[in-house]
Amino acid sequence: MPNIIFKRVEANDAPVLLDLSRRVFFDAFYHQNRPEDMEAYASKNFTLQHLQQELSTFGSHFYFVYADDQLAGYLKLNYGQAQSDLHEDHSMEVERIYVIADFQGQGIGQQLIAFALQKAREDNMQSVWLGVWEHNYGAIRFYERYGFVSFGSHNFMLGSDEQTDVLMRCAL
Repeated sequence: MPNIIFKRVEANDAPVLLDLSRRVFFDAFYHQNRPEDMEAYASKNFTLQHLQQELSTFGSHFYFVYADDQLAGYLKLNYGQAQSDLHEDHSMEVERIYVIADFQGQGIGQQLIAFALQKAREDNMQSVWLGVWEHNYGAIRFYERYGFVSFGSHNFMLGSDEQTDVLMRCAL
């Protein structure tokens, strides 16, 4: 396994985060969705202005993960009112968790989710939750291995395509 380091993303990292966010999102979902829906979503959510706003949101924290000093992915954690759905003071949301394709299969995703769970414990959270696309079966199985269980769903707009995310929670 590579040497793993986590680094909190700062405001001046926004251009790197923008490139990374767009790249991993397209790598993960382009083959299962219409190009026009992917572009519509990206043009709204993966802009420098939008990411700078997210970086400055109270309760939102981004982390880069490095494997042997190479940027390998990122994580976005939300607390309190920064959470996209629940807004519970005792829970933390993992809003985004991505590993660059070239680094997949090296245990980095496991390190990312373990880091998120550790952060939640350090911050005295009672649970961690996330949303995962209902057709992302590999991710659903991955989260189940870490104790996440389904507790509901919500709709997610990818361009003009209304999709369903499974909501999953892990009690700490």
